[in-house]
Amino acid sequence: MIPDTHISINNFADIVGVSRATVEKWISKGKCVIHTGADNTKYLIASELASFAEISAMLDNDWDAESGVEPKRVFTSIELFAGGGGLALGIHKAGFKHVLLNELDKDACATLKKNMPDWNVVQDDIHEVDFTPYKGKVDLLTGGFPCQAFSYAGKRLGFEETRGTLFFELARAVKEIQPKVFMAENVKGLLEHDKGRTIETIKSVIAELGYTLIEPRVLRAILYNVPQKRERLILIAVRNDIAPLVSFKWPSVCGEMRTLRDAFYKGYLYDTDVPDSEGQRYPEAKAEVMRLVPEGGDWRDLPDEVARNYMKSSFDLGGGKTGMARRLSMDEASLTLTCAPAQKQTERCHPLETRPLTVREYARIQTFPDNWDFCGSLSSKYKQIGNAVPVNLAWAIGRALMRLFNQIEEVYPEIKAWEFAEPYKPVSKMHGIFEGMVCEPGCEDIG
Repeated sequence: MIPDTHISINNFADIVGVSRATVEKWISKGKCVIHTGADNTKYLIASELASFAEISAMLDNDWDAESGVEPKRVFTSIELFAGGGGLALGIHKAGFKHVLLNELDKDACATLKKNMPDWNVVQDDIHEVDFTPYKGKVDLLTGGFPCQAFSYAGKRLGFEETRGTLFFELARAVKEIQPKVFMAENVKGLLEHDKGRTIETIKSVIAELGYTLIEPRVLRAILYNVPQKRERLILIAVRNDIAPLVSFKWPSVCGEMRTLRDAFYKGYLYDTDVPDSEGQRYPEAKAEVMRLVPEGGDWRDLPDEVARNYMKSSFDLGGGKTGMARRLSMDEASLTLTCAPAQKQTERCHPLETRPLTVREYARIQTFPDNWDFCGSLSSKYKQIGNAVPVNLAWAIGRALMRLFNQIEEVYPEIKAWEFAEPYKPVSKMHGIFEGMVCEPGCEDIG
């Protein structure tokens, strides 16, 4: 970030992860200095905000240097709950070689196969997948498991107490594969889920599996070259025999904040304006309401009678409910995308046009490349995109993991995971699982 960069109040609030009201309190107390432009716009100056850790990190970042991280050899990976490919693509772009991707949803699997026909995509219930053929032959395991409560009938919070959940299946894969490192991602709410017992159980299981957990961290996508306010909890664990020999460093933040303007128009993120694509449309009655909402506004900007009729019982409830009748702002990052762009409680209206975001606009906000095609119905495409880890965030995490593996390669020499003597024969519980795979050194970059 350039020291004299002008930052709007809303964008500063998003960068530091607080509300606009909090920033306005800071301004009133002199903690931040507000400036007024010739056009009467209010802004802050980056160099005057260096006392804030997030701004300091953006002013002195290693983003460009980290973008050039190269693998010392081919490191292999397996991904679970692969979905439409956001995490998988980011990890791939960082230089990892996927040898297996597991996903149950048929449309998501079709998306993965269409875009990356060389990937070994296994459409199957994870409960039915046997991972033992990969034991000791895979470097990295990744996956985003659903947040579920565990049973606490036992006296200790361990592996067996998670049985019946999808986290148990991820843990089983770790146990069967024994990768050097595994990475799991989830919503930040996992930290408080079930009064904190869920994350404590997860930590206990990780230790039981023989891994050292790096202190989990919530990463805000807006700091990693993504025009979206999405937050993800990242858990990274290193096998105990390796952990004392290496030191993991979280990825550097980007020096600039991206907005919807970066997503929709030719510029830093994309070489062209967003291409036309299919998308949902509002019923006329809803469109009439949304036309009254200004850019960056919500239901509070509607005439009182219109707001009461649109909000119905929600009108008199407490709280801001700012997701209702929400129109995005072109010069701010998008709100976190959901599985559908026109849900009443989490509206995502286009900043300038009265319509929901299209499929390609959705994909760009998640930083998918324009040539990444999604398969299935319109609703399925929105779901795949909305559930994904933003590609640029995944890429940043992948680069940090690649630095870690380059360290491991220096201090933990062994036979390369991809140097298998011969291809394995299928030995699946259902279908499509291989005992092994010959991987060619190298990694395509689909750009």
